[in-house]
Amino acid sequence: MTEVIMPKMGDGMEEGTLLEWLKKDGDKVKSGEIIGTIQTDKATLELEAPGSGFLKGILLEAGGTVPVGKAIAAILKEGETLPSGWGSGSTSAPTTSAPETAPAASSTPATSSALSASAPVSTERIKASPLAKKIAKDQGIDLSTIKGSGPDGRIVQKDLAGAPTVSAAPTTVAPAAKAPSFAPITASGEDKVVPLNKIRQITAKRTQESKQQVPHFYVTVEVDVEKILSLREMFEEEESGKVSINDFVVKASALALRDMPEVNAVFQGDKLLELGNINIGIAVALPDGLTVPVIKNVDQKPLRQINAEVRDLAGRAKSNKLSMDELSGSSFSISNMGMLDVDNFIAIVNMPNAAILAIASVRKRVTVNDEDEIEIRSKMNITCSFDHRVADGAVGAKFINVVKSYLENPSRLIQ
Repeated sequence: MTEVIMPKMGDGMEEGTLLEWLKKDGDKVKSGEIIGTIQTDKATLELEAPGSGFLKGILLEAGGTVPVGKAIAAILKEGETLPSGWGSGSTSAPTTSAPETAPAASSTPATSSALSASAPVSTERIKASPLAKKIAKDQGIDLSTIKGSGPDGRIVQKDLAGAPTVSAAPTTVAPAAKAPSFAPITASGEDKVVPLNKIRQITAKRTQESKQQVPHFYVTVEVDVEKILSLREMFEEEESGKVSINDFVVKASALALRDMPEVNAVFQGDKLLELGNINIGIAVALPDGLTVPVIKNVDQKPLRQINAEVRDLAGRAKSNKLSMDELSGSSFSISNMGMLDVDNFIAIVNMPNAAILAIASVRKRVTVNDEDEIEIRSKMNITCSFDHRVADGAVGAKFINVVKSYLENPSRLIQ
């Protein structure tokens, strides 16, 4: 017997939620075959069969959440049976009281033999996994035109590769809006309950844990970006592509971490672990939460490669197409709100990182230069949040000024 367990798929993952089973109790499966989808704090991912045989003893219903490492089903070889008491004491074992003739009105597949009996299925409902539905919605793909390769013709993620998007012309036209009324607008007075999705729940949990467990302190400096803006124009004149201010900040942070490895570290109770690689997480806002894809070995990469990787990771993050390797292993994080017109902000440390850098918007500011002359310069505020268990105030101040020095002398960032 091979147990199907909730896998640990990333740093800090403590539990996972089963979105759906793609196989029913008793179905034959092959090792590596996709048998379900799970939701972690960072992404929606596919659950692979850890062995070949028959899926039996399903313990977790769709929508249920269990800790990593906990068994949620079993795969039996021909002639094997479940051990006595398999799944006893599980609070997430599916009920078996539903009648066998119940119609399959839900898009969530049955998760026990009692619920797997043949039942009429509405021809108007398109069978697709939650991940496929989300990708189709985000990319404007008409699922009715897709042939599914999953169980019973279910559309899964791989079926959407290369699928055409829906025409911009809508099939129905909404009625024209009425002329606005100038009557006073009043609130309805009714409270509204907004359930949290899984990503938002875990974001809330992790940020609360960070603020409770990590003694934060913050250091802000003002950075002159005139030279960066001039270099960006040079990049744009070349055929090799553009770079952004964010790319300069990512590279400057990586070199500063190389100069000061004591910041590229993790607190481990009675010791600190200085990490050998410089991997930077980039916070990406999603419609339903936040995710942090990771660029590996940033100090060794040129600006154009950093730009290409950031664009690629951010784009795939928004359509839930990142692997757990691309979401794991950061040693430092960056959160950029420069495009959102903010003067200054501070970010919460992304555990187990020791620091996170917050980037504000570029502003034209009146400045007095070294010759006491008044100039108008483009500047921005950057704020670094530190874990005081790893770095003291003097170390934090030195680190952010090293970052500033690189940014104000950006020719040092070009390879």
